[in-house]
Amino acid sequence: MTATIFDKHLKKPSIFKRDRDIMSSSYIPEKLLHRDDQINQIASILVPALRGERPSNILIFGKTGTGKTATAKYMSKEITKAAQSTLTKFNDVVYIYINCEIVDTQYGVLQNIGNRFIKDFDERIPPTGWATERVYYKLKEEMDSKPRVCIVVLDEIDRFVHKTGDDALYRLTKINDEFENAKMCLIGISNNMKFTELLDPRIRSRLGDEKMVFPPYDADQLRDILAQRSELAFAENVVDPNVLSLCAAVEANEQGDARSALDLLRVSAELAERNRDEKVTEQHVYKAKNKIELDCVIEAVRTLPLQSKVILLGILMNEEIGQLKLTTGDVYATYKELCRKIGLAMVTQRRVTDLISELDMMGIISARVKSFGRGGRTKEIVSSVPLLETKSALLRDPMIETLGDYKLKHQMTLM
Repeated sequence: MTATIFDKHLKKPSIFKRDRDIMSSSYIPEKLLHRDDQINQIASILVPALRGERPSNILIFGKTGTGKTATAKYMSKEITKAAQSTLTKFNDVVYIYINCEIVDTQYGVLQNIGNRFIKDFDERIPPTGWATERVYYKLKEEMDSKPRVCIVVLDEIDRFVHKTGDDALYRLTKINDEFENAKMCLIGISNNMKFTELLDPRIRSRLGDEKMVFPPYDADQLRDILAQRSELAFAENVVDPNVLSLCAAVEANEQGDARSALDLLRVSAELAERNRDEKVTEQHVYKAKNKIELDCVIEAVRTLPLQSKVILLGILMNEEIGQLKLTTGDVYATYKELCRKIGLAMVTQRRVTDLISELDMMGIISARVKSFGRGGRTKEIVSSVPLLETKSALLRDPMIETLGDYKLKHQMTLM
């Protein structure tokens, strides 16, 4: 058998005793820690479904990583088990979860819901091609074909509303008025508590029957969550006892994000595994934190529009030659020089100023307004990202890769 470059890596002992997906936020454990109050509250709202009655609609708010999605998916398993229980008077309860980051159109949401009730593949609603009205009436017809209660979860509902408006929500919140047999309730999940301000008042009143806010986890709660996953994912004594506390403390100090804490522990373990280390230590955590932050920067830079990439590259090239604080005029002068070099159509200085503000909001640069008295005001611009790694990421774009060896010609303003 021919040897491959993976052979030596396959021979390494794995630090994970089970599937490493246990350390991902998508894994739902048998018991969700520190969300008992929220689970019980949702259960008390949804219990009418098990009697054949329509539950109230629910809006769930909270920061990223506070367990909103995990709780919604956990409720799916629990209500399915309850519907099969001998204590339940009504067992035709359908629980539908839709991630609106993935399914983000009115057609797509209605199609996903409707197809849950169509068993014949040839009769299913196609991904495209139908009028939205037709999709809605097909959904309504299939859902209302017999007595049932449908619970529809729209995760990241705010993004869906921002992209498509509130027409689909209007249809779904009034659909019960048109049913003869079925009943439906909506659960909306959002990081943004103000998104309801964009909704029509009629939709807002119908959608927000019940509202819940998930608080961030504290350090002790994060440590419990990490310990639970660690016990499932790793062999005994693989993780240094201080590692869980460190990961929990790091993320609790920032935003109490369980998803980030799990990612930090997982990447720490992967770094230990690649180094053939027998234990995950605090040093692996520090290295993992730097790696995750760098990966976030690289991903943000990779997805920037071309004009923003050229502006950022100009700032980094000035930093390379010792020009650490630039004015907006300096950045624009460098931008024009680089545009001429690669033959890119230039935008106005006002537009460049707007793009600088966007880079500032993303945390990629810092653009602080500085006053010169009678001389007016300008922005003092410095980068907030690792120079070499960020420049390397920018130069992967084939449109600007030729600027890799280019030396700037113009002189900067002294501040």
